[in-house]
This record gives sequence, C-alpha cells and structure tokens, in this order.
Amino acid sequence: MDVASVSQVRSFNRTVTHRIGALYDKFLARERPLGQARVLWEIGANGCDVRLLRSRLDLDSGYLSRILRSLESDGLVAVARSGADGRIRVARLTSAGRAEVAELDRRSDQAAVSILEPLGERQRSRLIAAMADVERLLIASMVSVQPADPGSPDARSCLRAYFGELSARFSGGFDPALSIPAGAAELTPPAGLFLVATLHDEPVGCGGLKYHGSDPAEIKRMWVSLAVRGLGLGRRILTDLEARAMANGVRVLRLETNGTLAEAISLYRSAGYREVPAFNAEPYAHHWFEKVLS
Repeated sequence: MDVASVSQVRSFNRTVTHRIGALYDKFLARERPLGQARVLWEIGANGCDVRLLRSRLDLDSGYLSRILRSLESDGLVAVARSGADGRIRVARLTSAGRAEVAELDRRSDQAAVSILEPLGERQRSRLIAAMADVERLLIASMVSVQPADPGSPDARSCLRAYFGELSARFSGGFDPALSIPAGAAELTPPAGLFLVATLHDEPVGCGGLKYHGSDPAEIKRMWVSLAVRGLGLGRRILTDLEARAMANGVRVLRLETNGTLAEAISLYRSAGYREVPAFNAEPYAHHWFEKVLS
C-alpha cells in the first residue's frame, strides 16, 4: 500500500475521533466513555446475546466483560442466562439504562446538528453523501473472505439462503435435486474449494469451484446476502475464486446462470466472461459463460 494512502487514512481517523469526542472519558458530557455508550446502544430495547454483542463490535471477550460489569454496577444493564438456552448470556437494559440511552440519543442528535449547522447547504449535502459512501466502504473493508468446509455451519447457512432465494426468484421455484450437483465433496480440496464471506462473524456470502482436471473448472454457488449487496462483495468473491483457480493451474473458467439473475449476469460480463453455447444440461440455466484466465 502506498505511503500517501496510508497517511490519508490516518489523518481521517484523527479528525473523526476528535470531532465526535471519542478522546474524552465523558462521551457527550455523560459519566462514561464512548465504548460504554456504544455497548448500551448495541444492546438496544430487546437485549442482545453477549456473544453476538462481542462479534458485532469486534471486542475482546475480556474487555467486553469489563464494560458490562461496569454498566451493571451503574444499574444500567442486567446480564443473565437465557431462558431458552442456559449456555447463552443475554444483556438487557434496565429502566435506568433505557433512560440513559434516550439521553444519549438526544445528545447525539445535538452533536450531529453541531457538525452540520456551520456548513452551507451544498457542503451539508456533500458531507452527508460522503459519510454514506465512507460507511459503505468501511463495512466492505470489514468483510472477510476465507476458504471453508462446505459442510460447516456458516457454509450451510449460506447455501440455505442461496437455495431459498433461487426458489423465490425462479418462476417455477428451485429444487437442488434437479440441478447439476455441487455437493460438499465436490467443493472440498482437491476436488474443489468453497469460500465463505463473513461480517462480524456472520456469514454473508459464498462461492465455490469445481475442478475437472485439465478441462475448464466451474464456478458454483455464488451468493451474496441482501444485507451487504452494493458493497462489491460479489466481485471480490469472484476475483478470489479466479486467483485460486489460477494458482491451481486452471486456465479456463465456466459458469451458468438463470436469466432472472440480471445482477449476476451483469457482474460476469463486466468481469470479462463471454457468453458461449451451452456446455451442460443444467435445467435452470439460460446463459452459459466462459473466461480465459491470464
């Protein structure tokens, strides 16, 4: 990464932390730092599983425990075992905690107004648009894409969502048993591979490869959650699959897709895949694509 880019990111971080008051022990002039306020917001009105809380905020379990103990001692939070599963601990706001969150919301609105008020109308519009763009890009930077066992819980969660979406979008539904198979054994090295994308430890996307010796390999099970679409994750998974295919000696990649998946077709075409005659008998396919890797 070039030095100028790194320097700009560091400068941005310094400006933001100063402007939002992250440097002060008493965030928004309350009696607690930003970290404690953020945990209160994340717990929310319905409470939150402590494990989920930790993954959402990317906090060390020991550090989160200290924050929760402090909030409990202040009478703002109660942590107890879940009635449905004794292994799960759930953090809930007390009445005092709900009042504190309401006050933090009020002061946060005031802080936002203090940022926007000194600016002209055009400057406000530019800042709001830039903030939205930066937020999307920061979320994209937090997504991890890694090889996974296609039989793992995260992989199975992605595949269930993928099959469910196909069933909802295809005019006649979708039955995996009628489609050309891409089972766990076919997506496990050395026969193939499977990638899972996660955000805050939650699966949000996947994609697989089936190898065929010296013949072209196939891309299978490409899916991205609606929650993170528009972040470039589909292209990132596709690019990663291509790089791993090349590293395995693959020179030609193939895939097929249904005509209703317009966004997928657009992605493949923009990534250099050209439409070719049907190379298999996939009953749900309307388009077949191929790309020579270089």
